[in-house]
Formats: sequence, structure tokens, C-alpha cells
Amino acid sequence: MIMFLSHLELWRTYLEFVSRPYTVLICSLTAAVYYLWGRKCQTPTLICSTAFSVFLHKHCPVVSECFSPTPWCWGGRLQTLVCAVLKSRPPVKYHNELIRTADGGQISLDWVYNEASAPYPESSTRPTVLILPGITGNSKQPYVLHAVSQATRRGYRCVVFNNRGAAGEELLTPLTYCAANTADLECVVQHVKGLFPKAPVLGAGVSMGGMLLLNYLARKRTQSGMVAGLTISVPFDAQESSVSMEEPLNWLLFNKILAMGLCRTVSRHRKILEKVVDVDYVLKSRTIREFDERFTIVQFGYKSSLEYYRDASPGKKLPTTAVPILCLNAADDPFSPQNAFPLTIVQGLPNVALLLTAHGGHIAFLDGLFPRGETYMERLFGQFIQAVFEHPKDINKACGIKEEQMS
Repeated sequence: MIMFLSHLELWRTYLEFVSRPYTVLICSLTAAVYYLWGRKCQTPTLICSTAFSVFLHKHCPVVSECFSPTPWCWGGRLQTLVCAVLKSRPPVKYHNELIRTADGGQISLDWVYNEASAPYPESSTRPTVLILPGITGNSKQPYVLHAVSQATRRGYRCVVFNNRGAAGEELLTPLTYCAANTADLECVVQHVKGLFPKAPVLGAGVSMGGMLLLNYLARKRTQSGMVAGLTISVPFDAQESSVSMEEPLNWLLFNKILAMGLCRTVSRHRKILEKVVDVDYVLKSRTIREFDERFTIVQFGYKSSLEYYRDASPGKKLPTTAVPILCLNAADDPFSPQNAFPLTIVQGLPNVALLLTAHGGHIAFLDGLFPRGETYMERLFGQFIQAVFEHPKDINKACGIKEEQMS
């Protein structure tokens, strides 16, 4: 915990420094030379079918927008760290709901019903965005709050699916979550569709939430209950992600801190989890792989972390998905290495688009001099969900999806 706080204090000091006017000027001049040297504004690479590309360029023009990383914040690691500390938190008022699962557990859902929606005054047909946070995240994360803001300003309803035990609620059974187990997500989708059967649902997953979403869409195919999917910074190959995160600098900056966050969750629920795992042994984990070997594979019955990572990796499962999907990734993401992007697979699919930026880090994509608010990632999120909900027939036609195929 002390090490975790020291990292935060280091970055707070850095941010206080770069926020000073003269520092911004110096950094901007330095960045100008840097850009002239080679890192100029670049248009993201869009990999998808011709028909899907035409649809996205027409209804989601941000895909062809030039992306320039924040001048004083270039590089994937720096983008990721600065975003985690600097990003603003739009005010969002949630209505919490706890639902029960078949095994006796409970899931915490945070709703924004958006009853004041002008475009969709009728609650029964108001489109719903289902948001899946990252590995240790919940509805309070800045990227979730910004996503909710993007959706509600367009008149849509939002619900955040908090993984078991991740949002402060008690664990009722000694079971948490992992990227491969989609049972809880299926329970949530059924619940949402039960409440609003006439309202379309779009799933939006961030990082591990994106892995979970893609695994669910691949498993359920035409019976997913969703009209489309959107992922941001999703690791397509869990094994390659783990290797990248175990590089010395990535371990120090990210892996170690995330492992500590996972261990804190286990410690908070020690009383019930010690029935199935050696909690003290789990709490000694210093990497995500160690945590998975001591906790996740025990919870979910895998023989090794490698077996779990193979099952959790969604990249090769994309061909079995049956709804339009847009994935945003950065080539310099330390969590999702470029060599694991499923380029060849996506090129052969009519319903999946992969949007790649040269820079942007992990769940960051910071641009502008003071990137506290809306950035490229939020603009893409807002435009895509609007394109899906407002032009359902067009996007399905572009992706080769017939109406009778959808549940």
C-alpha cells in the first residue's frame, strides 16, 4: 500500500509541475520538435469490411479524425499513467440495484434511467448502454463516468455491471469473477431485457470488461440480447498481455499495482473466500499471473494460468460473434500488445471493425494540452452508440446481419 501511494504522489507532483504555464510552454516547444521529427498527427487505421467502413465514416466520422496525442504526454505508458490521475469525473447520480444469481450470489448494478430524456421520453423503448468496467474497476471510474455522460446526453439509459465484490457489496458466495466466465453477464442481460424488453441494448466493455463482452457475444451468438458491442483497449490475447505486463517497467508501473488492487478485494472478502482458497498465500501475489495461479484458476477450475488465459482470450473467437462490433486499441498499449491484435481474423469478418491509433496507451487516448475532459476515446464512444441506436437497419445491412437473425 505504501508503494502504491508513493506512485500516486510521484505522479501528482509531476502533474502539478506540468500544469504550470511556463512548464506547458516549455513542454509544448519540446513537443513541437518531437512532432516535426516524425510523430505527426495520424489518422487511425480502420480494419473492417468495405460496407462497415462506409457506415462508420458516414455515421461515426471520428474514425477518420486525425489523432494527436497530448504534446507533453506522448508514449503509451505516460498516457496511461497521466490519464489515471488527471482525468475528470463528471457528476453522475446512480440508482443502485442488487440482483441475485442462480448460485445464491449477488451482482451490483448502477443505473442512470435518464427519465428526462427528450429523444426517448418513453422508458420502455429508451435504448440502454450496458457498461462493463476493467479488471479492478467499477461504476466510479472516470472512464465509466465519461461514458455515462456521453450516453445520457444523447437520451439513452445506462447501467453499469459491477463485477462481484468490486463495488463495495458483500460476497454472498465464495465466487468472484474472471474474463472467461460469462454467467454473471448473461444473468445481467436477461435482467435488463426482462425490465425493458422493447429497448435495444448495446454492450460496452473496457479492458477486461471488453474481454468478457467479446467472450459473451461469441458464446451467445445470435442470442446475446444485444444489438452491438464496443470495446476499448481490450487485450485480445491474455497470455501475450501477461508477457507484456511482466516486462520490468510495466511490472513496476502497472502490474504490481493491479495485483495489489486484486489482493485488496480478496482481503476485504477474506471471511467467505478463505473457505475455498488460501487467502494468505493469495495476498502474497506480486503479479496478475501469480494472482491468477493462486486464486482465479482455483475459483474457476482451470489446471493452469495458461489454460485460463487461452479460454479468456477473445481474439480467435471473433468469427462466432453475430452483432456489429467496434474495437478501439492503441499500438503503444502496454496492456494489449500490438503483436496480439487479430488483424487477419478481423479482415475476413463482415461485422467486426478494429480501429487502431499509433498512440493512446491503455484507456487513455489523451489529446489537447489539458486532457482532463472529453478526448478521442469519449468522442468515439458517443458517436458509435448513437450510430447504432439511430441507424439500426443501416448498420445491420453493412455488417451482413439479417433482422430475423437477432434475438
